[in-house]
Amino acid sequence: MSEVNSDTNPSPTHNKNIRTKLKILALHGYRQNGTLFSGKIGSFRKTVSKYAQLVFISAPHKVFTDDGAGDEDVRSWWFNAEDNTYSGKCLGGPAIGFEVTLRLIEDVVKEYGPFDGLMGFSQGACLVGLLAAMQQKGYLPYTFKFAIFASGFRSGSLVHKGFYDEDIDLPSLHVYGESDSIIPKEMSESLINLFTKPIVAEHSGGHYVACSGSIKDAYLDFLHDRYEDIIESEKLQKKD
Repeated sequence: MSEVNSDTNPSPTHNKNIRTKLKILALHGYRQNGTLFSGKIGSFRKTVSKYAQLVFISAPHKVFTDDGAGDEDVRSWWFNAEDNTYSGKCLGGPAIGFEVTLRLIEDVVKEYGPFDGLMGFSQGACLVGLLAAMQQKGYLPYTFKFAIFASGFRSGSLVHKGFYDEDIDLPSLHVYGESDSIIPKEMSESLINLFTKPIVAEHSGGHYVACSGSIKDAYLDFLHDRYEDIIESEKLQKKD
């Protein structure tokens, strides 16, 4: 099992009677891990804490430097080059280790879920997009109700191409930087176009999880609406 950390201790299951916050699984970018990611997005965590409990996990694949050394415990959800590296701009490559990642997330959902939503940054956001597409097709053994993307994009791996052939009917918030050179905004827009009713928030910065001004408001408005939707849905289920 991957290292799991949370803003509060993640409980194995929802308390059926007391719903206080949305539970969100947060997926880091390439060459990060759950702890590093949690530390880098402190302002985001503080902003959404009113509505959300974030649970962070680390990807299963260790990233090594050219000399074979791992200077930090930095990780990848999969590799799209034969030398076990990854680039979001790579088109037509493999998806080495992707099945291992799918099993890891399934195990995390079993132990710490269910999760109301998924949030991802960069490669993690690409992964959230793939999971949303797989859920749309009925391929996942679990479900989630919304997705938040920071610097998201479509995977260029050949084995993922077929996941993107239909619209995704899932509430989604997409945040990206106008001057992002790692994942240019055109790549984020390509992912956004898959969703039927996406909410989009663009900022002037680069490749990071922005959380100030109108972007902060976008997170809060989106999560408020999701919270209201889910509370209402659970009330109706109890009446039934």
